[in-house]
Parts: sequence; structure tokens; C-alpha cells
Amino acid sequence: MTITAGTKLPEGQLLRVGEGGPESVPTSELMQGRVVLFGLPGAFTGTCTNAHMPSFVRSADAFREKGVDRIVCVTVNDPFVTKAWAEQTGAIDAGIEVLADADGKVTAALGLDFDAPPVGFFGRCKRFAALVEDGVFKTIDVEDSPGACTVSAGEALLEKV
Repeated sequence: MTITAGTKLPEGQLLRVGEGGPESVPTSELMQGRVVLFGLPGAFTGTCTNAHMPSFVRSADAFREKGVDRIVCVTVNDPFVTKAWAEQTGAIDAGIEVLADADGKVTAALGLDFDAPPVGFFGRCKRFAALVEDGVFKTIDVEDSPGACTVSAGEALLEKV
């Protein structure tokens, strides 16, 4: 079942690269305050790199002005890839945390996983954008196509925050 507004963020573990290497980030950390949470199929892919992440980089300050505590991107990649991609896209400079769902378990728990064998995608995350307040989804929009970035763009979510 796909996550909907009013649903609680599921428990799970994500990854990031810290000073000592990969470290676990429990989703419970994302259950405190107002969190913009967005997910995408993969780092270094066309729409993710050229449209989705830039829309949140452009909107980051405006989200904070509206009282958002954290902006977090989740992608089904390893933490080393997510770190390199976050650096390249300007996400780190914009204060956006990019977390790896390396095994896809959080994505599956959200009901947002999909496969696209022709491009080598298995268990990837559908493109989405959401506002989570104290662990509960207040709004979530999921794209119908992994190549689209309209309802999940930063500017679209900003209108709902």
C-alpha cells in the first residue's frame, strides 16, 4: 500500500557517509518537527539531477522561511554515491540531507518501490515530495512517471507548506 496523508512514517534505517564512514540514520530522526521529504529513482540520473534536486536547492531557503526544520532526499543508492551526488548538485551547500536507502527497505515500506528493467532499475523509489510533521505525512505527491517532475518539484510542494 502506498503511503498517504495521515499515515505515519515507517520505522527503518537509511545511510549516510560520516567522518568514520557509513553510518545508520533511523527514520525516527525524521519524525521530529517539520520535515520536507522527497524521494527519487537514482542519483546521477537525468531527471533527478537536472530537475528534481535543483527544484529543492532553489526552494530550500523558502522552505526554511515557512518553518521547515529539515529537508531530506531519499534515494535507492549506496551512501558513497549519494554523498558524491549531493556534493555535485549543490544539495549539501543548500542544507539538503541526501540519505541512501541502500537495500530499498524504507522505499518498499512506503509502498513507493518500482522496477524498470530496461534501464536497470530494480526496487527504486518513485519520485515523490512530502511534508512530514512529527512523523505523520501531512501531504504527499507521487509522480505517475519516473521521468516526470511536476507534482514532486520543490516549488509544487512549497505551495502546500
